[in-house]
Amino acid sequence: MTSLCTRMAGRWMIGVAAALLSPLSLASLPPEDAPDWSLRKTEGNIRVYTIEQPDSSFKAFKAIALMDVPLENLMAVMIDPTSCMSWVHGCTEAYGLEGGSFQDRYAYSINDMPWPVTDRDYVLHITTAGNESRGEVIMELNAVPDYREPDDDLVRVDRSDTRYRFVAEGDQTRMIWLQHTDPNGSLPGWLVNNLLVDIPVKSLQSLEQLATEPRYANHRLQFDADGQLTGVATVQSGDDE
Repeated sequence: MTSLCTRMAGRWMIGVAAALLSPLSLASLPPEDAPDWSLRKTEGNIRVYTIEQPDSSFKAFKAIALMDVPLENLMAVMIDPTSCMSWVHGCTEAYGLEGGSFQDRYAYSINDMPWPVTDRDYVLHITTAGNESRGEVIMELNAVPDYREPDDDLVRVDRSDTRYRFVAEGDQTRMIWLQHTDPNGSLPGWLVNNLLVDIPVKSLQSLEQLATEPRYANHRLQFDADGQLTGVATVQSGDDE
C-alpha cells in the first residue's frame, strides 16, 4: 500500500511540475540569491535547491543547469507551445491560445494524474524578454485560472509561478529555473517536497536532449534597434547567421 501511494504521489508531483508554460509577480518567488536555498541534489551539470515558502506547505525549487546546446535552440523549443509534452514529465496536452504575441501570450496544458486523482489543467500567461548585449532571455509564467472557463472533468490549478532565465555561454546555455506551485489537492506537503527535487532533473535532461533535434536547430534570435528581443526565426538557406 505504501509503495502504491508513493508511486501515485510521484506521478501527481510530475503533473504539478509541468506548469511550465504567466505576468509574474516577482514577490511570489524567492530571489535567486536568497540565503536560505538548500542544495538538495546534484546530477551531472544540474543542481536543484529548495526553499520554504510563506503561507504554503509546498516548497519552491531552483534548478540550475549548464546545457550543451546554444540559446537559439532552447528558445526554438520554448516558442513551440506543444513542446511541453516532450520535456515536462506528465504533460499530456499543450497548445497556445489565440491572440497574444511573442512577448506576451497564453497557453493551456493538461497533466495526467494517477487514478483516482483527477487530472489537472493549467491556463498560463507567458511573458518573454531578452537583451542582446547581456545574452540573456527571461520567461515568466503564471497560472491565470479565470482566463478560460473550467472543465468539469479537470481540476484547474490556480497558483503556479515560474521563471526561466537563460544565459548564453558560447555554444552552451545556463538555465536557471525557479518555480513554486501550490496546487489544489489533498496530498501532504512533506510527501510532495520529498519528490520535488527529482522532477526538475528529469525535465532538464529531456529538454537538453530535445533541443538537439534538427527541428529546433537553425534558428536565430531577432532584436530591435534597442537590442530587445522581439522573436525567434528560422534561418533560411543563404541567410546570414
